[in-house]
Amino acid sequence: MTKHSLIVISGPTAVGKTALSIELAKAFDTVVLSADSRQVFKEMAIGTAKVSQEEMQGVKHFFIDHVSIYDKPVYDAAQFEKEAICLLEELFKIHDVIILAGGSGLYVNAVLKGLDDMPEIPDIIREQLTAELEEKGLYCLLQELEAKDPLYYDKVDRGNPRRVQRALEVIRHTGKPFSDFHTGEPKQRPFNVIHIGLERDREELYHRINKRMDSMLEQGLEEEAKALYPYRTFNALQTVGYKEIFENMEGSYSREEMIEKLKQHSRQYAKRQMTWLKKDESIKWFHPDQIKDIKEWILKSISGD
Repeated sequence: MTKHSLIVISGPTAVGKTALSIELAKAFDTVVLSADSRQVFKEMAIGTAKVSQEEMQGVKHFFIDHVSIYDKPVYDAAQFEKEAICLLEELFKIHDVIILAGGSGLYVNAVLKGLDDMPEIPDIIREQLTAELEEKGLYCLLQELEAKDPLYYDKVDRGNPRRVQRALEVIRHTGKPFSDFHTGEPKQRPFNVIHIGLERDREELYHRINKRMDSMLEQGLEEEAKALYPYRTFNALQTVGYKEIFENMEGSYSREEMIEKLKQHSRQYAKRQMTWLKKDESIKWFHPDQIKDIKEWILKSISGD
């Protein structure tokens, strides 16, 4: 094996990725890169379960509070890939091992395999689709995607508005199916990948998700969402944890119904994350409490035994 190794920690929301990443960073005297498409924004803290300075325990983190939603409302996996690869090149001059942790599968894949080159989308097309999503709903966009690109429609996460919108942006701008831009050819990276997946029993994970949501509400999630309400059409806010509160503010349902939907949608999101991850046969799965086994497997992987 080559000298440098990237330890990747994946898993569904609330499974325990943050705690393990910090534990491993301390053990290997290294840093953590966050692969979270929402924690990258400074203004989204409570709703993203963002790691606090105290929780970091002195471990340096990158891509936390990286951009402002006001200055750069569109920050995507392609931008993350570009910046993360450049950063890794510099960090590997200092560290032999680096941690990449987060629940955004597309961000992780962007670093590990690279993304296909996509055309630049004019702001007017993006703004038009964002408005249509808000006014007509996701189902309407899905119908258009099925008609114009059935190949991508069959494999896209239909519960992820951002993925659907992104595909339609490219289709409307180029007049070609989004799937035409997918070559499927992974890029070669100058580091080894040690990919760890964290999983818990469904009942245990769902209990943690419900408990985390209660904690977020106690910490002021509703107030955070209300401050962001004027920017609710931004892609970053078209997500679980904020949309439900926006809809409650607009009178779609009661606060009690909002809380139940926050928990239900978070559980459904975790299920989709696991479905995505389980397709990757390169991932070695552990329970988060198996710290000793995880460290031993990492050392064995680094040594090439």
